[in-house]
Amino acid sequence: MDCLFCKFISGEIPVNKLYEDENFIVIRDIEPKAKNHYLAIVKSHFKLFAEMNEEQAEMLKNTLKKIPELAELLELQGGYRIVVNQGDDAGQTVPHLHIHILCGQKMGWQPA
Repeated sequence: MDCLFCKFISGEIPVNKLYEDENFIVIRDIEPKAKNHYLAIVKSHFKLFAEMNEEQAEMLKNTLKKIPELAELLELQGGYRIVVNQGDDAGQTVPHLHIHILCGQKMGWQPA
C-alpha cells in the first residue's frame, strides 16, 4: 500500500506527532487553513465512512471522544471546528480517513 498517512503512522516517513494512542495520531497540517490546523489520522486505513467496519467505527468513535481531552495540548479552549472531507469532490486529497481540527481564531462560514 502506498498511503502517505499509513507511512506516517508506521514511522516509515518521520513526522512530528503531537499526540499518539492506539486509535490515532495528531500532526500539524502542512497547508493550514487556520492559526492552528491539525490532522487527527485514524490508525486503520479506509477512505470513507461508508467503507468502515465495526472495529474502524469504534476507533473513530474513540478518536472523536479523545479530541476534547487534548484541549490544552492543541489550544482548543476558545472553540474549534472539525471537518472530515469525504471523497474527491469534497476535497479529500489523501485517501485515508482523517479529521481536520481548526482553532486559534474566530472562524466564519464560507460556503463553496
